[in-house]
Order: sequence, then C-alpha cells, then structure tokens
Amino acid sequence: MKTQTIIDFENIYAGYELSPVLEDITLTIHSDEHWVILGANGSGKSTLIKLISNDLYPNTNYPFKKEIFGKDRWSIFELKKNLGIITNDLHNYFENHGNFLTAYEVILSGYYSTIGIFKHQDFTEQQHTKALEVLAFLELSEIKDKKVHQMSTGQLRRCVIGRALVHNPKAFILDEPTVGLDIKAQYSFIKFIQKLSKKASIILVTHHIEEIFPEITHTALMHNKTIFKQGKKEEILTSKNLSEIFDIEIDLQEENGRYNIKAINT
Repeated sequence: MKTQTIIDFENIYAGYELSPVLEDITLTIHSDEHWVILGANGSGKSTLIKLISNDLYPNTNYPFKKEIFGKDRWSIFELKKNLGIITNDLHNYFENHGNFLTAYEVILSGYYSTIGIFKHQDFTEQQHTKALEVLAFLELSEIKDKKVHQMSTGQLRRCVIGRALVHNPKAFILDEPTVGLDIKAQYSFIKFIQKLSKKASIILVTHHIEEIFPEITHTALMHNKTIFKQGKKEEILTSKNLSEIFDIEIDLQEENGRYNIKAINT
C-alpha cells in the first residue's frame, strides 16, 4: 500500500481570541507510522487535537501550511470518515446524554454522526452488517443489546471507537484513552489498541507514559506551546527529554517496548 501523508503542518500559530495557545507547529505524520504526542497538562495537546479536527483554525499573519490527507479544506463530516477522533469529551457525552442507547446503536450512529438513532435515518443492509462486524472486532458481540448506562468504562470507550470504525478510517486520534480504567482494564484496552493499529495509523495523545505501546514508531513532545522535539521513538523518548518537558527529573525505563518511570528525583 502506498504511503500517504496524514498530517502536514508547517509554521502554524493558533489560539483563542488574542491568546496564543500553539506556536510554530510543524508536524508531518505518514500512514505507515504510529505516533505518540506526549506532553504535560496545559502544554497544548487538546488544542492540537482541535486544530487537526478543524474545530480550531490558525490565526496568524505568517504563511503556514495545514493539510490533512493532502487537502487544506475539509467538511467536518467528511473528515470524520477518514480520521477517527476519540476524545474523553465524546465518551462523556455518550455517558451523560446517550445512556439509553445500546452498544449496537452507538456504533450504528456513526453513519450519521449523531447521538442516537432516529426514525428519519435510513440504514442499508450493508451498514447493519458492517455494524455487526465492528462489534465482533471490538470483542463486544455479547453486549450488543446492553445499554450505555450498564456498560463499564472500557466497554463504552470501545463502542465510541466502533462508531468511527464503521467508516474504515485511515487513522485514529486517541486522547488519553485509558483515563478512568482500572489496571486490568487498562491492560486490556492497550491490547485492543495494538489490534486496532493493524487496521489504521494510531496517533496517541497523552501525558501517561504507560499508554505507549510497542507498535508506536514516532514521538512528538509538546512543551511551551510548541512541539519541542519530534522523530523516531527511540531517539526522542529519553529521560533527558522527558525531564525537560515535565520539569522534573525522570528516569525512564523500557522493557519489551513498554515504558515506565522507574524513579523520580525532585
């Protein structure tokens, strides 16, 4: 399969009103790569997701480049078919406003990007079949008719991913995907993301080092409103670099492609 450029950003400045939140963002991600975008709270990670999703636009007098899949203009609905963006805000919205839906309905709702299934919406036989296939891929076939309010956090998070999966997106952006999961559920969910990485490129946005899984090939570190360093994981993910972006001395340990902080000296 031919390699495609997913994200191609150069010299982007963005913010809210007159307050800059992102400065000089330059980032290139290809379809044969899996990335982690790592940074402390307040480093601009959430704003970067909004920039990618077209919920926020550059505001600058400088020349810049902002292309996703080779295009500088997208309708949000069409972009979602190519790029599955899974945030905790979306998860919480389903939890609070879509708790009457079944697992099957959450996934089916992806075709119209709605919170729920409505009478005026028509679904083809192929779409129903695809929704069942997605349930099986998610390993959730046994809870097809289970309501959102009856689900565990991990089950609902998989359903939200399944909602995007009906479109066979080329890439997924996962925003701190194991938040709210206990240790066992975290382990299970990371295994699932590894499975998902065989179907699409993964862009993991997090400050949790333990979420980084072996298939991740590249790292971008966010610090002081910009991308501090980026490149191949082995070169960028170091104790020295992490100590700088988190402003604390970190001893990063790696074993079998998984990372943890062995010791922190204040």
